[in-house]
Amino acid sequence: MNTVQRPRIVIAGTNSGVGKTTIVAGLLAALTEQGKAVQAFKVGPDYIDPGFHKIASQRECYNLDTWLVPPHKLIPFFAGQAETADISIIEGVMGLYDGGREGVSSTAQVAKDLNAPVVLVIDCKAMGESAAAIAKGFRDYDPEVQFGGVILNRLGSDNHEHMIRSAMKKLSVPVLGAIRRDERMQSPERHLGLTPVTEIDPTDAIATIREAVKVMVNLEALVELAQSAPDLAVEEVETVAMINKRARIGIAMDEAFSFYYPASLAALEAEGAELHYFSPLKDQVLPDVDGIFFGGGFPEMFLSQLGYNTSMKDSIRKASEKGMPIYAECGGLMYMTEAVTDFEGNTYPMVGIVPATCEMQQSLQRVGYVSATMLEPSILGSVKDTLRGHEFHFSTMTPTQSPFPWAFELVGGRKPKAYQGGYAHKNVLASYLHINFSGSEAAAKAFIDSCEVYSQRKQ
Repeated sequence: MNTVQRPRIVIAGTNSGVGKTTIVAGLLAALTEQGKAVQAFKVGPDYIDPGFHKIASQRECYNLDTWLVPPHKLIPFFAGQAETADISIIEGVMGLYDGGREGVSSTAQVAKDLNAPVVLVIDCKAMGESAAAIAKGFRDYDPEVQFGGVILNRLGSDNHEHMIRSAMKKLSVPVLGAIRRDERMQSPERHLGLTPVTEIDPTDAIATIREAVKVMVNLEALVELAQSAPDLAVEEVETVAMINKRARIGIAMDEAFSFYYPASLAALEAEGAELHYFSPLKDQVLPDVDGIFFGGGFPEMFLSQLGYNTSMKDSIRKASEKGMPIYAECGGLMYMTEAVTDFEGNTYPMVGIVPATCEMQQSLQRVGYVSATMLEPSILGSVKDTLRGHEFHFSTMTPTQSPFPWAFELVGGRKPKAYQGGYAHKNVLASYLHINFSGSEAAAKAFIDSCEVYSQRKQ
């Protein structure tokens, strides 16, 4: 067992929408501008926020999730990714104490596991001294959380700031920053949250918040707080031998499909995958690969372009007919079905490998961590194998054939009753489930094994 120094700090919120993603991006950009190597992390399964942090810090942002990845991997993973950084900034998920059922993978739990101090972002709009009462409640709710102070956000005036600072002082709550309202700091949002950086250029917004943070946040105090975090005890990691490349995997990556965890793709590479990126929107045919991974994203915003790229759809169908392994998550599932109906009721033809249709709904259909037990043998494993995943989608899927080869029995999310989901047949597995292959190593191996078998048969 080794002890390692990893200066670190968690930026949490009282709830979603308080501006913590924007503030974290500003902190990353400001500290990077100072010449510091800053490593960003995001608690939970979110795909979108890490894209902003990657631009702000000029380094890949990594998710910390103790549901998708076993808890015993948290500290060694964090320590490894933060090894070359001067400071790590960890953005929380939702409110400080929110997470899955019974607080699984909550910001507070991850902060305690990493022994990291927490700074709470409070949206002070339309609020005065009540902000101090909120800070006190969050500080005292769990004494095991290292409460390091607050950042006041969306202040309206000098008087507004003075009022809240005075109230915080009475409670001995350090104020590390006080940020004024500025609409230029906001990024566009849609039904799943912020619009991904694959569709917009957030450079100007990040520059604006960077300049605000430089003036309105005590960066020196923030760094000192991060440096006060105790050393971490990390088991020695055995050196991994160079993996021979066993199969070429096509990764769908463009404005419509962008939801991938860097650690998940790295896990595929560790199993012998050679990754090749392509665009279902813009390319005409698949690259020369032995398997395909369609991640999630926003295909519903590009249905016309996807639907009319018949050459790409034909290429995918032909690859499927030849037995090429195809794995698709959420938005990837939608693309694999026969057709998708958008929010306005317009229907567009998709690839047609999965005998079902999808329709966008006005309300969120499912959200939360789930356990998925395989009902059919598939390219990710055998019947009764279980995966841990996350669902978050506005669309519904309706089979067009019966019986339908449901992929999983799922339990979790907001509805306690078990339900069937996804499609598994021969070389195709498609579902709303998002997994992280770095926490589902058996599934990663099974996928690459199936791709290697296809490659050998193809040759």
